[in-house]
Amino acid sequence: MPATLDELTVADDPEAWAELGFAIEGDACVVGGVRIRLVGPDAGRGIAGWSLRDAESTELDGLPTAHSDRPPPDQRPAHPNGVAALDHVVAISPALDRTIAALEKAALDLRRIREEPTPAGAPRQAFFRLGATILEVVQEPPEAIERGGGADRPAFFWGLAFVAPDLDTTVAGLGDRVSEIRAAVQPGRRIASLRRGAGLSVPVALITPRA
Repeated sequence: MPATLDELTVADDPEAWAELGFAIEGDACVVGGVRIRLVGPDAGRGIAGWSLRDAESTELDGLPTAHSDRPPPDQRPAHPNGVAALDHVVAISPALDRTIAALEKAALDLRRIREEPTPAGAPRQAFFRLGATILEVVQEPPEAIERGGGADRPAFFWGLAFVAPDLDTTVAGLGDRVSEIRAAVQPGRRIASLRRGAGLSVPVALITPRA
């Protein structure tokens, strides 16, 4: 069976997510079928790791990965900010073909490779399905590879995108903590991004549902 996403570990305090309208219980929240564990800044910054079901390996080219046997959550609470699901997780690789090979070896389901640059300058992206969530692996641009010390570095997690079915209402409720809504790369979808002042260590986007 293809691998699916159980839980993300994020180096933020639960209070920071609660202030942005996520329903928190203890140190975690459930968004769609994905658990998000909020462990505080002592764990580093951004996405500190994840756990997957049915992966054949936890060696994912540097992405910190644990194995999980847990079923999906029984309860999926509504969030005051209107967020309904985790659309995709973004990782960055200085050597995309190497990372793709490692993920496929671990039974992650490669759906497609996009050979077109993004508005941010990433030359290629690969997309893996992990249940209802997509893993988007972005090829690091050449100038970033050079600044970082070369292509021998491992892949790393970067950001999250959540589905907001009523994006206009979600953005209005967040006020100046979120950018203006703009057209997404995916045709027919719209997107907005939390600003640095929102208080999270992980970049977060809010996007309308897939058609």
